[in-house]
Amino acid sequence: MRFLELKIPPPVVALLLALGAWWLARVTHTRAEPDLLRLVLAVALVLVAAAFDLSGLLAFRRARTTINPMKPGASSAVVTGGVYRITRNPMYVGLVLLLCGWSVYLGSPWAWLAPLAFVGYVTRLQIVPEERVLTRLFGADYVAYCAKVRRWL
Repeated sequence: MRFLELKIPPPVVALLLALGAWWLARVTHTRAEPDLLRLVLAVALVLVAAAFDLSGLLAFRRARTTINPMKPGASSAVVTGGVYRITRNPMYVGLVLLLCGWSVYLGSPWAWLAPLAFVGYVTRLQIVPEERVLTRLFGADYVAYCAKVRRWL
């Protein structure tokens, strides 16, 4: 599976999985019209997702390091402040929460395959390869950071 590592940008993976969740909900006739509670929960998840994504992006911009997930070797700093104190991957957490919001909105149990598949895919084919590169680039500093902060939450 190494040939797939760092090949598909995680937002593209999330979009494809969101479309797949919609399709599954549609063909299994399990999609439910959202009631007010589900709609409020879906919007809340999307807002929290946006907060994780934006705070991660802004922290990378302030550190003047790359935000391109396909080129971790271009990283110029280990970002450990802000949201990076609670997760090493806030942008991926944001995408998972976005998929969770979409799953709540769709109201289909099949839709929950999307966030689960995203976590599996991104962990194996994006995060693990990124961690290898960052360990090689930043050595003990990055290893110490990994020991203190979880990969997800």
